[in-house]
Parts: sequence; structure tokens; C-alpha cells
Amino acid sequence: MSTNSSTVGQLLLQGSACISWKQDVEGAVYHLANCLLLLGFMGGSGVYGCFYLFGFLSAGYLCCVLWGWFSACGVDIVLWSFLLALVCLLQLAHLVYRLREDTLPEEFDLLYKALYLPLQVPLQTYKEIVHCCEEQVLTLATEQTYAVEGETPINRLSLLLSGRVRVSQDGQFLHYIFPYQFMDSPEWESLQPSEDGVFQVTLTAETSCSYISWPRKSLHLLLTKERYISCLFSALLGYDISEKLYTLNDKLFAKFGLRFDIRLPSLYHVLGPTAAGAGPESEKASRIPLQSCSQVISRGQAPLAPTHTPEL
Repeated sequence: MSTNSSTVGQLLLQGSACISWKQDVEGAVYHLANCLLLLGFMGGSGVYGCFYLFGFLSAGYLCCVLWGWFSACGVDIVLWSFLLALVCLLQLAHLVYRLREDTLPEEFDLLYKALYLPLQVPLQTYKEIVHCCEEQVLTLATEQTYAVEGETPINRLSLLLSGRVRVSQDGQFLHYIFPYQFMDSPEWESLQPSEDGVFQVTLTAETSCSYISWPRKSLHLLLTKERYISCLFSALLGYDISEKLYTLNDKLFAKFGLRFDIRLPSLYHVLGPTAAGAGPESEKASRIPLQSCSQVISRGQAPLAPTHTPEL
């Protein structure tokens, strides 16, 4: 170590080893190369910062290659500059590949920005959710039914991406389903993973619709495996069901001037055909729940009396 230090000291004391200095400056390519390298090393972090960094470095080292070949006439300068430029270009290619790999189809990208990004869901977690539905976007034509009451089995969970779906029971309109709302959240929550059931409502597309659908078994496996995703779906489904309940409650208020507590199990019966004063037979038929939300909300809940809201 002391020998190396003494050698460096002797070189510094002896001064420069250059016999003579060049009087003329290097060409424009040399100065351009240094400017590009300076700009490149000022790059920031992140993906786009890396694009900036390696883009300018690649251009700068390529200029060094040209300078070494045409002006400096040094093989070592050309080789080292070419090697560094090649490394930077390979790094750029790797970044482009990673971006293409991380890119989502347009429908899923819009869904992420509208529903999951506000909840700060990591993109990698969202990709697991998308992978569970096989990245397939399904469609419904106008007046095509998604589910028929009493016939269609509950074997999936779907989310509407575009269009509008009409929900009805016994031919009576209940409410609409709009984009980025679940189409069958009450049915999903009304059953245990090991249970089977059928829809109690009919879902019909009023316009051309697109939606994504998770198979029941695949989604249950994902929710069992990933606790964070399970909590996420629990929150989303709970909010979706509450929105449907409040929609039905608003409809009840508009019709009768009454507001019911959303925990009231018989809320859906009030909206049945008997509300218009039908006979005993229709009253008996109306006690079929209009939507399986009542099964979810009424578990362990005692009925609460409605409250009358005076008209303004």
C-alpha cells in the first residue's frame, strides 16, 4: 500500500507526462458526446427516469464511437465506447419489454383507474385479480339476459364494464346496474362456498354491455389464498350491496313516502305486487324475496319498524 502511495506521489510531483499539448480543440462530435453524457447522468428515478438516463447515455457513447473512429483514431476508445453504448441499448430494450409485459388491455386499465387505483391497490395484486378471470371481456347484446330467476345457477361473480342492465323479478322492475357495479353481488354473498343456488331475479341488458366474470371456484381459491384480496372483495361487495339496498329504499320512498331501515328483511316484499293492493294469492307470491340481498342483510337481524318521512 505504501509503495503504491509513493508511486502516485512521484507522478504528481513529476507533473504531466505529456510532452506537448494539442493546440487545436477536438471536433464537434466529441463535445456533443460529452453534452449527451452530462444530460444522461442528470436523469431521475423510476421507469421514465431510466428511459431518459439510458437514452442519453446510448446517444453519448455512440458519439464517442464516432469520435474515436474518425478523430481520435484509437481502437481502445472505439471498443470501450461501443461496449458501453451496447449495454445502454440492451437496458433500454429490457425496459421496453417490461413495459409491454406490464401493459393491461384498455378495458382492464380503465377498470383499475376507476375502481382499484382510488383504493391504492398495488398493480401486481390487481393483475392477480385479472388473471383469475382469464383477462376475458364478455358481452351482452341488447335485451339479452344474463340470468333468469329460478333457472340460472349462481356459479360466477361478474362486474359490468359498460352498458346498463335491468334487474326485475316476476316482471317487475327493481333497479338498474351501471358500469363498475357488480351484477350479482347479493347472490354471491348469499351462498357459502360449498352451497349451490339459483338467481331470484332476472338480469337483462338494456343496451349493449360488456363485463368480466370470475368463476366461483377459482375466485374462492384466490380469496382463500390471498387475505388482502379477500378483504378487498369483501369491502367492494359490501359497498355494492348497500348501494342496491339504498336504491330500492329510494324507490319505496318515491312510491309510498316511507323510508325503511335497510336492515329490514321485508323491505323487498313491500316492493312486490301486493303494494298496489293485490289479492291474497299475489300477496303470497310477493313474499318471495325480490333479491337475495335480504338473505345477506337479515342474518341475525331483528326487523325494525319503518319510519314515516313527511312530504315537503
